Amino acid sequence: MSQDLEQLTTLNDDYVASVQNCDVKRFEEILAPEFYCSNPDKTLVDRAAFLEQTARPIAIRNLHAYDVIIRIMDDFAIIHAATSYTTADGQQATGRYTDCWAKQNGKWLAVSAHVSR
Repeated sequence: MSQDLEQLTTLNDDYVASVQNCDVKRFEEILAPEFYCSNPDKTLVDRAAFLEQTARPIAIRNLHAYDVIIRIMDDFAIIHAATSYTTADGQQATGRYTDCWAKQNGKWLAVSAHVSR
């Protein structure tokens, strides 16, 4: 496994865990200044709004990513994955996400995310 693939695999795992754990500190480390996210409710939020939304407790539990595909194109990468989770009312549900990463000054940072449920 290439070093970039290993790093992006770890970063993807961190990203999913940080969503589940409301880990603003970790997101501050891995989000690019120009980060944007399109949410399942169709809103588009910038980095600051994403960090604010991350700080609020989430209603879903047991968030897991699977069928992860990581495509690396030089200093740009796209990660596609499916998710499974438990809703606030105990139902099992699934979704998808696509995250874009850019290597800036030798460090991979998330520049974009699209989440659907």
